[in-house]
Amino acid sequence: MSSQTQTIESSLAGKSPARAIYHDTRVINLGDRLFYQATRGLALCVIIIALLLFLDLLRGAWEAIHTFGLKFLIGTTWDPVTREFGTLPTIIGTLVKAFIALLIAVPISIGSAMFISFYVPKRLRPIISYPVELLAGIPSIVFGLWGLFVMVPVIRSLQIWLKANFGWFFLFDGPAVYGVGVLSGSVILAIMIMPIITAISRDILLTVPRPQIEGMLALGATKWEAIWKVALPYARVGLFGAVILGLGRAIGETMAVTMVGGNSFDLIHSLFDPVHSMASQIASEFTEATYDLYVSSLIYVGLVLFGITIIISLLAQLLIWRMSKGHVAVLE
Repeated sequence: MSSQTQTIESSLAGKSPARAIYHDTRVINLGDRLFYQATRGLALCVIIIALLLFLDLLRGAWEAIHTFGLKFLIGTTWDPVTREFGTLPTIIGTLVKAFIALLIAVPISIGSAMFISFYVPKRLRPIISYPVELLAGIPSIVFGLWGLFVMVPVIRSLQIWLKANFGWFFLFDGPAVYGVGVLSGSVILAIMIMPIITAISRDILLTVPRPQIEGMLALGATKWEAIWKVALPYARVGLFGAVILGLGRAIGETMAVTMVGGNSFDLIHSLFDPVHSMASQIASEFTEATYDLYVSSLIYVGLVLFGITIIISLLAQLLIWRMSKGHVAVLE
């Protein structure tokens, strides 16, 4: 053993491996240090902005919080005349419409992404993918106008048929003649989030290593079996993230839901009932708020919506972490 090797081993003998690795990889160059500090500052800006947003909402909603407390979350009366406010119907309406929208959008979106990624020839993918990406950029007010004048009459006819034939089922036992309501709001949300989920899922599925799929095919599997047993499990974390992004869009959507949702503050009992969402309630009533408690209550609704979004994001991050660690296998 050379004297140089002995010197290096003796210098590292009293140090832990972690400290030795850190000593070898720490940033020394001045330009690297400046770039590191700048990127860290930009990352902290996101956290600071979110915190400032929460504090500002809390300040604006403080009067309503002091007046109603947590009863605001379970109250079913929204009466500006008697100054009594509760937001449980809008919470339920927001979550129900978003959940139904996911039930409609996720199978179509994932199926479309699989078709574009594995069945469409490579030269034709941009031609087929471009309309999907174009739909993702259409403003929500355009979706709302289309939904109000084109989709709602179709939904109305469907609701009348469903009530006439399946009215004994509680989900179809509602006012079918309006056309606006939970079903219309859910369908328009599904249409709006499908392009987002499809575009992201397609990009994720295209990152699946082709040798894994080809190896599965070489073992005698069909193309469908290779996609189901190799591609989808490999991309499941990214696909779940795409679904969560779509859910965030569905929960926070305002104008389209305002135009086709019916804007009723009653608790929903069927898919045909008109309903308010939290975002649509804020948009439709904020200009009508004529006193401080009214304004504060609407801001309190926004604070609750912000909290629901954060909770869903945290739960999604927890599930993604567990999936990436191998504790949860969704497709197994």
